Amino acid sequence: MGNVTSSVAAKFAFFPPDPPTYDVFRESDGRLVLPGVTADKNMEVHLLETKPGNKIVATFWKHPFARFTVLYSHGNAADLGQMHELFIELRAHLRVNIMSYDYSGYGASSGKPSEFNTYYDIEAVHNCLKKDYGIKQEDLILYGQSVGSGPTLHLASRLQKLRGVVLHSAILSGIRVLCPVKMTFWFDIFKNIDKIRLVSCPVLVIHLTGLL
Repeated sequence: MGNVTSSVAAKFAFFPPDPPTYDVFRESDGRLVLPGVTADKNMEVHLLETKPGNKIVATFWKHPFARFTVLYSHGNAADLGQMHELFIELRAHLRVNIMSYDYSGYGASSGKPSEFNTYYDIEAVHNCLKKDYGIKQEDLILYGQSVGSGPTLHLASRLQKLRGVVLHSAILSGIRVLCPVKMTFWFDIFKNIDKIRLVSCPVLVIHLTGLL
């Protein structure tokens, strides 16, 4: 029953660009590349396998003098092909590494988008940061925008030594986007309002409360 409700909820929660705004190709030397991205020696493309077997695209934007790394979970109706300039600007102005990724079913990532797939996705990306780049929790900042707040808080609730978390236009839960309920129902998705209580690091919330 839980899988059924999750599948129905996914139809209302996820809106990946259709068609995707990019594709991934492998060069003769084995490197993965994103067409349309200016050659950047400090950007690496990964194809990561998640626990259910999906292959998701992740990009690591390295700053030569970075102390911290930002794991960026993007918003709903976007994919990596639309966000290159943002990552370049963030890397340059904040002097941080940026690890970004597409959820299952977004961009060139395989599978279908769902709440639990986003959790498996961010876990695979975090494992890549640890194994391939030696990134420690103490030097990692999680950034989640909109639906990306779900996987961000999922991971943040499990890691006790993070440098920090940024929630940009985060949701309280799936149902609370539609109506201001006071309790959490078993069939709700992205129960962020419950998970944030388990986060032990500093949290910055960026959210618009009204229009001028």
